[in-house]
Amino acid sequence: MKKVYYILATVLSLISCNDFLDREPLDKITPEVYFSTSEQLGTYAITCYAYKLNDNYTFNSNNKDGYGLGVFKLDNNTDVQVATEGDQDRWVPGILKVSDGDGEWEFAEIYNINYFFDHAMPKYQAGQISGSRTDIEHYIGEMYMLRARAYFEKLKKFGDFPIIKTNINIADKEALVKANERRPMNEVGRFILNDLDSAIILMSSPASDDIKRNRLTKDAALLFKSRTALYIGSWLKNFKGTAFVPGGNGWPGVSKDYNSNFSIDIDNEINFFLTECMEASKEIADRIPLTENTQTDYSFSNNPYVQMYTDKDLSVYPEVLFWSETNLIGGGLGYGFAHSKGGSGSGYTKGYINSFLMKDGMPAYASSLYAGDENLKNVKQNRDNRLVQFLKIKDEALSIKSDGSKALLPAPMILTTAEYKSVTGYDIKKGLTMSVDDKTGPVQESGVIEYRAAEAYLNYIEASYIKNGNVDGTAEKYWKALRERAGIDTDFHKTIQATDMGKESHLLSAYTAGQLIDATMYNIRRERACELMSEGFRWDDLRRWRSMDQLINQKYIVEGFKLWGEMQNWYMDESGQSLLKYTGGDGSSKDANVSNPANSNYLRPYQIVKDNNNLYNGYGWMAAYYLSPIGMSQFNITSSGNSGNIDYTISPLYQNPGWPTEAGASAEVVNGF
Repeated sequence: MKKVYYILATVLSLISCNDFLDREPLDKITPEVYFSTSEQLGTYAITCYAYKLNDNYTFNSNNKDGYGLGVFKLDNNTDVQVATEGDQDRWVPGILKVSDGDGEWEFAEIYNINYFFDHAMPKYQAGQISGSRTDIEHYIGEMYMLRARAYFEKLKKFGDFPIIKTNINIADKEALVKANERRPMNEVGRFILNDLDSAIILMSSPASDDIKRNRLTKDAALLFKSRTALYIGSWLKNFKGTAFVPGGNGWPGVSKDYNSNFSIDIDNEINFFLTECMEASKEIADRIPLTENTQTDYSFSNNPYVQMYTDKDLSVYPEVLFWSETNLIGGGLGYGFAHSKGGSGSGYTKGYINSFLMKDGMPAYASSLYAGDENLKNVKQNRDNRLVQFLKIKDEALSIKSDGSKALLPAPMILTTAEYKSVTGYDIKKGLTMSVDDKTGPVQESGVIEYRAAEAYLNYIEASYIKNGNVDGTAEKYWKALRERAGIDTDFHKTIQATDMGKESHLLSAYTAGQLIDATMYNIRRERACELMSEGFRWDDLRRWRSMDQLINQKYIVEGFKLWGEMQNWYMDESGQSLLKYTGGDGSSKDANVSNPANSNYLRPYQIVKDNNNLYNGYGWMAAYYLSPIGMSQFNITSSGNSGNIDYTISPLYQNPGWPTEAGASAEVVNGF
């Protein structure tokens, strides 16, 4: 088995060329002999996992983080969590350019999955594969889910995308060029859901050779269907009538003859996807309970909810539908000093922290329980238990020393650099195990959650409200279950009534299409953000919610904890002199290490030094950034003419809204934004 896996992995790595027209056939694995046993099908499927185990938690050399937070950094560069270095491509208009390469318009993963269907399915249909029929069908189901996930990644990045169900002879250039015809987003979405329906029918839950749920399962496919349908349905709703929706005003697909007969009932499509989301979500949420949160102190306790993010073996938690084992040797999720004591180059924002409700179910500004934010201990007092459990504060226990005494967390390390830095003063504790260690603090291996049932609860609540405009009985049951686990008064109606949207504008999720949303929708989004903290959903959510339009004309400045109050006293040298240095009004001093209190009492991580800092004045936005540009190499190889005189109108491709067909060009204004 190991030998087969190694050979197959080697072959797949050799054919991972990105150029769609330059593919090599996979005949090196001799399909006449291969795909003949259930074991071979399972091996091929597992190898395809290597591309992307999860839409949020990617396991490749760029995302393994031996210094600390690892997967819990995936919400960095949003409005809820930020990194030491901000993402200028994302938030500074004009920085991101049209690539002269493919711009990720490539088909390697899809090619390898379709190769499986081309060669394995005829054998399956002819009854020529030996082994357990249950196993055979499960592995085929895995491949349907893997193709669905590959297409979903392309849909999120590009919107409209070609639908290719079988591989094409590389000698047939005309067919290869034609295969680049982009199908409208809603059609791609329906194709994805069809693949997931096939996966759900075929897959076991879990596979017979996987008692720990380390392989994809039927339940994982249901949850992924819920996620995909919500994304597409909410995108179509929030961008309705614009160039970012098929058939909308300025939709670039109208320029192609192959779309001449295209028509769409946009409201019907919105309802279709939201209904699909609700049905798939309900199937999970009605059957799988949430892990208990005993709400006991994080340190040295046996709280199942906390341990669900820290244990090495997650198979004991029914809420976890699919998870990955990791190890320090293999470069997996290992926590060391950077996360246990330092900030690991990441941190929560003030806006996010402020959004967590009080135990009485009220927003902080409307509750008598709110203790203020002069001290980190006050911030967590009487708060949503998710914040209590997953936010570090000074003088909390870090570990137990061999003499029985407790090692305590230091003040946020805002003055250090690199991997240890506390970016905002609000440091992340999710996934960190308190342990016995005299020297470095916790060094741990933890399983990584890929899919958990709580997302289904959230997906149903949101989809049902968008579709029907109310919180139905099922959504109410799910919402109360989430709040009860979080230690919050379950009466969400009083939360909605007390919500002042003018005071909630500190998060981008308060907006859609440049306007503040209603209080019910905001509280649904609030619940999602608090439950999924640091789990990598935020960027996708902000885009499908169309939450950045207002940044086109008004910048968004990230803030952290209230440094310029009593907490500034944490940063003194032995003689009592402050270690904090800040610039004058022009922001030009090179030795500044914190932001100027004249601008805000709260630490502004991107407003410390102005020189060579495009984020100094805050996040900006261009509408074109909701989708990515297709790289120019793809237009070149699918068009006609000589270099420097290429007729791009011949290409079946069309560029995304606001993006030119010129390598190195910046985004342009999109009409209607």
